[in-house]
Amino acid sequence: MKRALICGISGQDGAYLAQFLLGKGYEVWGTSRDAQITSFANLAILGIRDRVNLLSMAPNDFRSVLQALTRSQPEEIYGLAGQSSVGLSFEQPAETLDSILQGTLNLLEAVRFMGGTPRIYHASSSESFGDLGGRAATEETPFRPRSPYAVAKASAHWLVANYRDAYGLFACNGILFNHDSPLRPPRFVTRKIVAAACRIAAGSQEKLELGRLDIARDWGWAPDYVEAMWRILHQDIPDDYVIATGRTATLEEFVARTFAEVGLDWRDHVVISPRLLRPSDIVWSGGDPTRARERLKWSASHFLPDVVRLMVASEKQSLGKGP
Repeated sequence: MKRALICGISGQDGAYLAQFLLGKGYEVWGTSRDAQITSFANLAILGIRDRVNLLSMAPNDFRSVLQALTRSQPEEIYGLAGQSSVGLSFEQPAETLDSILQGTLNLLEAVRFMGGTPRIYHASSSESFGDLGGRAATEETPFRPRSPYAVAKASAHWLVANYRDAYGLFACNGILFNHDSPLRPPRFVTRKIVAAACRIAAGSQEKLELGRLDIARDWGWAPDYVEAMWRILHQDIPDDYVIATGRTATLEEFVARTFAEVGLDWRDHVVISPRLLRPSDIVWSGGDPTRARERLKWSASHFLPDVVRLMVASEKQSLGKGP
């Protein structure tokens, strides 16, 4: 039985990854900053809360990281912990850089200190590319980050590459583009849109406030993407991979599809609010997953229409309106 440690198991990706690895027969360990008070609601929703070994770990505390690795003795480590909101990173830049960059460094140093045998997956991010101007990013596309979150992720990405080259660690970056599910926190715009549309369809008189609708993203389905993480660690040679659907759509299209899914015209229920505009934003972002398709034998199986349909169905069910 293989043993895996998921750092940041309480989030969307951590929960789906735990479910996936359990299905593969793994012994799964997971961390949060305080495992005694964290609800692990996502693990409970997936019905796996009692099948995972949980530890407290502060990513920016080297002793804490070393202790978590010593207790779990993993063969595979998935580094998913850290502040995950682009918008929030403008309000909390220091915490964002500390949790992502220092957390990644501590994990790499702990593995090196212990002998360097576990394979490490690091959650890099498409945000590091910045605005791509209509050209899909590959693994060779330069980084031009436009938020504190993206700066932190770009720096952590190069730390992983450096430790791989300098110390021979099996350390890989998964450069994931946007991927969503019903487990997304409400502060993320996709979940915010879906939740509001379902409430309005159920009778709420509210208006949905949004910022820019012209931004374009490559939206995928989170359960697809956690399989890619696992495949990345099961190659003969460690490397970095863009994980994306290869299809890009505007936020306006996401909004229109969501409201259409509940039988409404979005233009009757959405207002644009200047207070929701960010200091800087990415207009167009999209990924070229050719390397993943050719080497990992991985391709997305869900695209924007599927993501919207599945998220709406789950939201309706949670409101007691669905099957």
